[in-house]
Amino acid sequence: MNTQQAVARRILQLCRSRQITPNGLSNLAAIPQSTIKSILNGESQNPGIVTIKKLCDGFNVTLGEFFSTEEFDRLEQEIK
Repeated sequence: MNTQQAVARRILQLCRSRQITPNGLSNLAAIPQSTIKSILNGESQNPGIVTIKKLCDGFNVTLGEFFSTEEFDRLEQEIK
């Protein structure tokens, strides 16, 4: 799993736990539906930190809480 996949999985996990759809998240986070769709579909190679922060605000979690999962802890450093 890479970072982009981990971000998408975390978004879906938080949507499920809060019983909101990605479209509902779009409204809560003030992010276009197309942006969320591109992250979830793996089309967005590098969602920016501002976008991630808006998502966190929509979920009412901190950046630390968003990234505090085993999946993120297991990611290997990505050097290109």
